[in-house]
Amino acid sequence: MHILAASSFDTGLFFQQIENGITLGAIYALVALGYTMVYGIIELINFAHGDVFMWSTIVTLSVAQALHIDHVLGGFALVGTLLLLLIVGILTSGGLNVLIERVAYRPLRRAPRLIPLISAIGVSFILENVAQLWKTANVIAYPVFFPTNAITIGSLTITYLDIFIFVLAVALMVGLNVFTNRTKMGRAMRATAQDPEAAALMGVNINQTISLTFLIGGALAGAAGVVYSMYASSVYFLSGFQLGLIAFTAAVLGGIGNIQGAVLGGFLIGIIEALATQYVPNGLAWSQGVAFAILILILIFRPSGLLGQQVPDKV
Repeated sequence: MHILAASSFDTGLFFQQIENGITLGAIYALVALGYTMVYGIIELINFAHGDVFMWSTIVTLSVAQALHIDHVLGGFALVGTLLLLLIVGILTSGGLNVLIERVAYRPLRRAPRLIPLISAIGVSFILENVAQLWKTANVIAYPVFFPTNAITIGSLTITYLDIFIFVLAVALMVGLNVFTNRTKMGRAMRATAQDPEAAALMGVNINQTISLTFLIGGALAGAAGVVYSMYASSVYFLSGFQLGLIAFTAAVLGGIGNIQGAVLGGFLIGIIEALATQYVPNGLAWSQGVAFAILILILIFRPSGLLGQQVPDKV
């Protein structure tokens, strides 16, 4: 077992892991937003959300294969390919999430809370099994078409793909924040989250607002699925289960139901995992365990999460 001595601490390696964690955390944050938005509106943990994310990866893979995208692109070809895959991924996951809400959750909205939860788990299994039948149980390579160039600052290497992922994630998060705070539909979403009965009395269409929430959450997961496939260079029918669990953890860490908390939790989990991978013995195997251990410690002292607030249960 090798333990890094304090005198041999590599600053460049430390900042490289921070950069890796920020990139991975941006993906976690996008998926975590879907969890926290749905919970904030109807207090449902959408356990199918990770598999909604996964479906954007396998559908965009099929599109890339159909278009024979199997080499590095540049210029307008790269921009056009990115836009196409992002649009396909967003439409796939957004539309699928709306369909799930309409078929599996809306009829059970007034049922005891355990019933919709079981429905969510059932939908998750269905999505995974259909994906397995379509793409097999094997890990499939995702085509590498994004340039592998990088910016080097000392011993720190930042790839253009990492920059793209971070910029895209931040842009989507800022856009979501503007939408929820500056638009009529955004105000309707916040009103529904606070008091659905009072919002309905004020003329808010509750069903439409909830469907919009699922659409936006799924769209963010779809965008995350596209960039994650490019980042990992692979597609797997169970990838949504593992990443969805981590993203859910990020949402809880930041404060479930809090949009800013989901973003904070996503970046924190990503950075913790990256640092644990480097500095904990056998870190790759223990990185997620370390992240969950820190989550437990934080929740012991702050049960509502870092930015969450204790609120009375809705009736």
